Amino acid sequence: AVAVGATIYYGSDESTRQIQEIAKAFHHAHQLGMATVLWCYLRNSAFKVKVDGKTTDYHVSADLTGQANHLGVTIEADIVKQKQAENNGGYTALNFGKTSKFVYDKLTTDNPIDLTRYQVLNCYAGRAGLINSGGASGGESDLAQAVRTAVVNKRAGGMGLILGRKAFQRPMKEGVEIIHAVQDVYLCKDVTIA
Repeated sequence: AVAVGATIYYGSDESTRQIQEIAKAFHHAHQLGMATVLWCYLRNSAFKVKVDGKTTDYHVSADLTGQANHLGVTIEADIVKQKQAENNGGYTALNFGKTSKFVYDKLTTDNPIDLTRYQVLNCYAGRAGLINSGGASGGESDLAQAVRTAVVNKRAGGMGLILGRKAFQRPMKEGVEIIHAVQDVYLCKDVTIA
């Protein structure tokens, strides 16, 4: 083995234990010369807010996922896997913790590249690499969604995309086509940091 991987479900009842155990395991892995990969997911119904009959799920907000990424790197993750940010303002919507209004006014916009860039910045300014998840398999639009996610990740300064179900729960030819399309994004010199 050359690496150790783990998942923390921030906000879950087990998250404190997960953080402590994984911090020790990652420290030991580094002593052995191994790399570490951390899946930093927000899993808690408390991240959902209902306003005027509409529910917004902040488990994909740039500010909250950014904080999860920062904690992940702090416990020695070399690579952080995170869902790509889709919104922002989790701290204010949930009245959770404290942050500066500049996070929303100056450091990010609603552009997906800016939201993902904020995730990268929270990985010690990219010192630890950010890999976004490719998302659930959604059928015929999977190829286009995977390419879009890869472009956003790369333009934001991320280092990759994990496809999982989007590529592996379909016929081999289609899965390989999706993987090749994503690889082409990262190999393309015309797709640069925004």
